[in-house]
Amino acid sequence: MLNEQKSVEAAKSVFRQHGGILRTSKAIDLGIHPRTLYGMRDSGILDQLSRGVYRLSDLPPLTDPDLVTVATKIPDGVVCLISALAFHELTTQIPAEISIALKANSRVPALSYPPIRTYWYSKSAYAAGIEKHKIDDVDVKIYSVEKTIADCFKFRNRIGMDTVLEALSFYFERRKPMLTELMQFARICRVEKIIRPYLESNR
Repeated sequence: MLNEQKSVEAAKSVFRQHGGILRTSKAIDLGIHPRTLYGMRDSGILDQLSRGVYRLSDLPPLTDPDLVTVATKIPDGVVCLISALAFHELTTQIPAEISIALKANSRVPALSYPPIRTYWYSKSAYAAGIEKHKIDDVDVKIYSVEKTIADCFKFRNRIGMDTVLEALSFYFERRKPMLTELMQFARICRVEKIIRPYLESNR
């Protein structure tokens, strides 16, 4: 019993050192025995955010559990398109799923919850414009405002042109436009000629 308590306290310490959230594989790599991990789950010391993702239950409630779960479970994923627009407050839509970008030919992620929609990006388009935002002590990768707008033009047939134009309108109303940066991302996304008339009409 004493050894079990010591194992639990040691495991809790490992969790705290990593922001209170760990995937099963990471927890085991860090020396937590599976028996201890599942015992902590069963006794309520850990909350299961998703299959294979655990969080200390005595921490304050998460402000955005879906983004935290996706960032923890799919570390190579980057929040994009409508989900990124929602984060940057550039859409009136409430996303029913988390949109994430992955490099082309990446393995399709398995995630039971939350629902995700995956978009495949070229190497250059994937790498450009990634920001890291700290949400509940977890680094969440999200594309910058300008990269997101360029991406929306790229995927306009998938998300709807009305969504793209609403985002562009909010961009000019609520932010100081950084058009040079926006056009750099437009070139990477190969939508420079498509986006230019819309920018000129908003000036």
